[in-house]
Amino acid sequence: MTRRQRIRTILALGLPIIGGMLSQSLLNLVDAAMVGSLGETALAGVGIGGYSSFLAISLIMGLSSGVQTLVARRKGQERQSEIAQPLSWGLLLALLTTLPLILFFTAISDPMVALMSSDLKALTIADQYFEYRILAMLAVGFNLTFRGYWNGTNRPMVYLRVLLITHLLNVLISYALIFGHFGLPAMGAAGAGLGTTLSLYIGAFIIGLLTFRKARNQGLFQISLRNTRTLHSLLKLSVPHSIQQFFFAAAVAALFWIIGQLGTEQQAIGHVLINLALLLILPGVGLGIASTTLVSHALGQNRPDLACRWGWDVILAALLTMSLLSLPMWLFPENLLGIFLASSEAIEQARLPLMLTGVAICLDAAAIVLTQALLGAGANRTVMSISILGQWCFYLPLAWLAGPWLGFGLTGIWLVQIIHRAGSSLLFIYVWNRKNWVHIRI
Repeated sequence: MTRRQRIRTILALGLPIIGGMLSQSLLNLVDAAMVGSLGETALAGVGIGGYSSFLAISLIMGLSSGVQTLVARRKGQERQSEIAQPLSWGLLLALLTTLPLILFFTAISDPMVALMSSDLKALTIADQYFEYRILAMLAVGFNLTFRGYWNGTNRPMVYLRVLLITHLLNVLISYALIFGHFGLPAMGAAGAGLGTTLSLYIGAFIIGLLTFRKARNQGLFQISLRNTRTLHSLLKLSVPHSIQQFFFAAAVAALFWIIGQLGTEQQAIGHVLINLALLLILPGVGLGIASTTLVSHALGQNRPDLACRWGWDVILAALLTMSLLSLPMWLFPENLLGIFLASSEAIEQARLPLMLTGVAICLDAAAIVLTQALLGAGANRTVMSISILGQWCFYLPLAWLAGPWLGFGLTGIWLVQIIHRAGSSLLFIYVWNRKNWVHIRI
């Protein structure tokens, strides 16, 4: 394949994934815009509850990449009757892990959200929002597993269509519950949490029906406790990635706490900045998830050189995409921030950090893509180690030092972020070039 053909393949697989991820991030921004009309305290409360929910759900996020890697590998090996076995084990693991986690996080919701702020009004809102969101954990586990299957079989558009329906329902239901329309009670910020939970369960039901029709002839539910080899491989891939995602989510929560030391207004600003950053990151992550399938499929065909080329081509596509999407942050920061922040003082505080966000994300393109590409190769422990050490031993200590301690505020925190993201990219490029990952067997 020529580079142009490989780029077309990357875009054909990656654009539906990007669409799904962007729709999810846009939904969070829509929720922020709706809740933002209730005031900065409500916005900060939803931010606290949202990051707490992300922290809890991160414990099962490795299911998606684990199922995707194994499905793509079996497809590359042309083992058609075993393609859906990773999906079967993934659904079982989702069921067995999420139910006790729902009970656990519901029991500790009060002290958990209290770690991120001292504002009692914001904490009350955060606790209500979090308790509704955590009930969706089972639906999230199923959806992650279904996403891994459809991405691994090179058909992400199926999942995207259902996801768009889910998000549309989320907007309508959340809007009605926040403001009390269509005969429903006005629940305020808590209504956004309940609306998200209801829509996720509806979406899981729809994608479940579609998946059963496709996967029933590919070994779906044909699993046995006598043969747990696929389960062992799935755990080997999923557990390190879930640990990495947990520490990433904890790092985001810790960052939100660090920003909270600057004040409630700064915490509300930080919530907007982080969500805008996630919006910009997701196209790169979506293309990276495409590389998970492409790399695993190439290795399944015993073509490590092709797998390596996929990594570099996806980095190029991601860098161009993320640079283009960064332009509004550099050229029109005030207009963009005005959608979410009401006061001119808050917009002025957020302007420079938002511009720095655009720079930081572009520098992070290689790390974002190669993180996912290495997951496709089975190098989950390497990814976990680099990510956790970079976040907790470098970025967070320096962010606290530059922000609250030395008094550089939000600008200081975001300058440290630029250094961290650039360093991560260089380190992942070094690991990719060494090619030790081509020898991993799963």
